[in-house]
Amino acid sequence: MDKQKRTNRPLVLAAVMLAMFMAAVEATIVATAMPGIVADLGGFSLYSWVFSSYLLMQVVAIPLYGKLADLYGRKLIFSIGIIIFLIGSLLCGFSFTMEMLIISRVLQGLGAGAVQPIATTIVGDMYTKEERASIQGYLASIWGVSAIIGPLLGAFFMEYVNWSWVFWMNVPFGIVSMGIVIFFLHESVEKKQKSLDLGGAALLLVSISALMVVLVQFDGTMILSKTELLLLVSLSLVCLIWFFYHERRVTAPIVTFSLWRQKEIRYANLASFTSGAMLMAVSSFLPTYVQGVLAQTPLIAGLTLTAMSIGWPIASTIAGKMMLKTGFRVTALIGGFGLLAGALGYYLLTAFLPNPWWAGFSSFMLGAGLGFSTTTFVVSIQSSVDWKARGEATAMNLFMRLLGGAVGVALLGGILNSRLRAFLEREGEALSIEPSIEAVNRLLEAEERALLSQGEQSLLQTGLSSSLAAVFLALVVLAVLSFLFILLLPKDQVEKQEN
Repeated sequence: MDKQKRTNRPLVLAAVMLAMFMAAVEATIVATAMPGIVADLGGFSLYSWVFSSYLLMQVVAIPLYGKLADLYGRKLIFSIGIIIFLIGSLLCGFSFTMEMLIISRVLQGLGAGAVQPIATTIVGDMYTKEERASIQGYLASIWGVSAIIGPLLGAFFMEYVNWSWVFWMNVPFGIVSMGIVIFFLHESVEKKQKSLDLGGAALLLVSISALMVVLVQFDGTMILSKTELLLLVSLSLVCLIWFFYHERRVTAPIVTFSLWRQKEIRYANLASFTSGAMLMAVSSFLPTYVQGVLAQTPLIAGLTLTAMSIGWPIASTIAGKMMLKTGFRVTALIGGFGLLAGALGYYLLTAFLPNPWWAGFSSFMLGAGLGFSTTTFVVSIQSSVDWKARGEATAMNLFMRLLGGAVGVALLGGILNSRLRAFLEREGEALSIEPSIEAVNRLLEAEERALLSQGEQSLLQTGLSSSLAAVFLALVVLAVLSFLFILLLPKDQVEKQEN
């Protein structure tokens, strides 16, 4: 087509990959830097909200941006998303309290929700079906590269510059990517009369937000009373039920529930939810364990996460070849075993093998499990629906993985806070400082840790370790659920041919 002739495809592809890298690296680079950020800003009890607020906005924004791109064109909505993301990044770097950082992350997540779905759509617009197969390999490699580079960059900024640059580094990437797309992507926007399900997005946002407030603070010692907690739970349930009812009545729903009738989609999405919770929980809390309990540097903490990124692309490559010979279910089951092995490894980390090498090995096993399972889920889902429905079905799987990450971080953050607070109430008399959760901040920075006596360090490390043990035990439960969902996948799947 004419627009494809005028579009500079290599340049636009490079811009798309740069934007996807910018969004992908955000998770691991922030996770590596978070212990140092908490040590500077305080607010350890709000730790998980830095991640869950970002993920929450992404989850709600992804389907909305997809529909907006259909109505107003990829270029405009992609650029708006980048601008919002960059404004949020700037504000994150200027944050002087944990509350300001969380609000800035909300804005950042709102913009990030445009990057991945629209970038993928741009590639689909520019390339033919045959060309997309090789191009997808480039796009998939971004996640592996970003997951390796992210922890290293995070550690570098923390040790040699300032944590603000973890966020400010996005600015040049975003400006270059947006500029190339604006000037070198040419599209003919066909205006369609299509309704936008803002009501569904609002209901979903309220329901999940209310639920997450309860999850991260369910230990009962927060500002909110039990009555207010009950009201939040009720609000979440009412909005969720209303959301289901609303989605069945609108002409362009934000979620198409009819796709869930297919077993391949239903159980793959449920397993993506639980495995997404595992992924984000490890990314969020493992650096805290390595730095706070094992007293290692941010670089070592980042490397323990990097091991996951090594296992993931290796397993994903093997899975791509294996599933054609052994089938989707067998390949996904191998991934399920990897998830179980990784989760058990983290639990043993706190009980018997407290060293960074074992943490890295557990991350490698979890990454291998995710590589086998997530790759198989995507191919399985795409093969079980008609060609015209593949984009929507694939987006739904991404939606469930991100939703699982947002809810998982919130839930496990609540468990961490609850266990740590209970420990300090029992043992805190031995501390010369106030025995609150904020005391853990001192473990996360070498200079602050040196001000503590040996006994105080040991006490706080014991409390943090035992609290994170409960988090890692919850990972085992999530791994078991993921394995059970994979077992429920149908044994035989026939790929539907394109018309």
